[in-house]
Amino acid sequence: MDDKTLFMTMLLDFFGDMLTEKQREYYDLYHNEDMSLSEIAERAGISRQGVYDIVLRAEKSLVALEEKTGMVRRWNELRDGLAVAEGLANSILEKSDGESADLARKLVVTLEGLKG
Repeated sequence: MDDKTLFMTMLLDFFGDMLTEKQREYYDLYHNEDMSLSEIAERAGISRQGVYDIVLRAEKSLVALEEKTGMVRRWNELRDGLAVAEGLANSILEKSDGESADLARKLVVTLEGLKG
């Protein structure tokens, strides 16, 4: 999955409830199910242009929400930060023994749990 596809998928995950049911469905089919506009149009019984307009309107809405809130950006930063912290905790674990190693092990487990 390329970066743009991942970003578009994350937008739907974070803000999809803000779209109409039809926008959410067509956006999902187009970006997540990799269906063409023509395939979606045939399935929905509308024109390809109609599907395009709905998907484009949904994309613009989701991008605008991300620009206002920065939630996807902040989530990515948090995920990256957790990965760095987990790496540091693993380094501490490798160089520790006894009680310090137990604490480092607990930290690694906690960080892994936060990553989901």
